Amino acid sequence: MLPKNLHFQEMLMGYSQETNEQERKKLEDSIWREYGRKDTVLALDMSGFSLLTRKYGIVHYLSMIRRMQLTVEPIVTSHGGSVIKFQADNCFATMPNPLGAVRAAISIQHALKASNLLTADELDIHVSIGIDYGNILFVDGVDIFGDAVNRACKMGEDIGNADEILISKEAMLLIPKEAEIQGKAIEVSVGGVTSPAFLILYRTNVDEEAQ
Repeated sequence: MLPKNLHFQEMLMGYSQETNEQERKKLEDSIWREYGRKDTVLALDMSGFSLLTRKYGIVHYLSMIRRMQLTVEPIVTSHGGSVIKFQADNCFATMPNPLGAVRAAISIQHALKASNLLTADELDIHVSIGIDYGNILFVDGVDIFGDAVNRACKMGEDIGNADEILISKEAMLLIPKEAEIQGKAIEVSVGGVTSPAFLILYRTNVDEEAQ
C-alpha cells in the first residue's frame, strides 16, 4: 500500500535533485501552494519516560501512553481540532485557533489530574504542552512541518515542565481579551533564538504557585 504522502515525497525528491536555483524556488513555491496553510499547532509530551521505564519496564510505560492517547484525542476533537499523529509518548495536533488550543490544553491537564486520582502514583500521567501559530506544511492529514511545529514541539517537549502549558507570544496575541486567558510572560530559546512566550495560568498551576 502506497503512503498517503507519496506525492509530497516525490516533490521533495524533485527539489533535492534540481540543480537550477530558479527551478528549485519554483518547486518550493509549488509545495507551499499545495500543502501550506496557517494553523495552530499543539504538541504534547509525557514526562518521566526514562525514569519510569527504567524503574517499572516498558510495558508499564506503554500502558500509560495508551491511557494518554485515549484521554487526549476526544478532548482535541471536542475543541474542533485534529490529532495528526501520536508518536511514542507525544501527541501532535492542529487546532482551529489559539484559543481553542489553550482550552483543549487546559481540559487535557484537568482530565489527567482527575484520572491520576484513580491510579497508583507510579501510573500517574503528567504532560507538558506547547502551542504556536503560523505557516505550516499540512501533508495529507498525516504529518505537519514548519516553524510553528518546531516551536510548539520545543516548548512542549524540552522547555515545559510537567503540567505546564506554554504558548508563543504570536499565538497568545490572537486570543481575545474577553476569553480571560491568563499567562505569565517568559522567554524561550528555540534553535538559539530567544523569543517571548507565556506560561498559561490555569486553576491547578495557579494554586501551586500560590503555595
